[in-house]
Amino acid sequence: MKKSFSLFFLLVVSATILISSPEFFIAKIFLDKIEKEYGPFAKRRALSLVQTMNSVRDSDEKVKLESVNDFFNQTPYASDQNIWGVSDYWATRLELIGKDKGDCEDYVIAKYFTLKELGVSPKKLYMTYAKSLRFKTAHLVLTYYETPRSIPLILDNINLKILPATQRNDLVPIYSFSGDELFNSKQAQIGKIAPASTRQTRPWDELIITQQKD
Repeated sequence: MKKSFSLFFLLVVSATILISSPEFFIAKIFLDKIEKEYGPFAKRRALSLVQTMNSVRDSDEKVKLESVNDFFNQTPYASDQNIWGVSDYWATRLELIGKDKGDCEDYVIAKYFTLKELGVSPKKLYMTYAKSLRFKTAHLVLTYYETPRSIPLILDNINLKILPATQRNDLVPIYSFSGDELFNSKQAQIGKIAPASTRQTRPWDELIITQQKD
């Protein structure tokens, strides 16, 4: 009986190893670059992000949403004028971690790319412009659709709890766009997608996180 149990335990462990996804990591040369450009705190935050991703890489999507949302919402809010000296600047995930402060667009971009790397389909993730009734201003949130017909979940830096859109009466949605539309939507006015001729070539995902290969 004891021998059978041991064999069963080994089979379970082996199966778990086989179906486990590869670990995420950041190459030392890139970590050194982060530290040189932004300092040791940014390097620690980048490593903490990788640890967070590895802790949920085999979890269901709801767990991934919660973990990524919580991680980036730890970053203090600040206006673009305060951070960059300009009225409107969309930071990359690397810049958000490096500066350790950002505004609503910066949180959304960072969450989007991290969830995409964790295997959440980009077809389920949309960046949604809305009007914040509480602050009487334009606001950007990340919305997650479990299915095309699902009520979306809202990942936000104002209300830190992920809630269905039907429970966010403080937001009035205006329009949504996918990650593929990020380049031209950056220059869009509220409610209007910019024409293709204004599309940017900026690399939005500058934080190079890879996975171990066999």
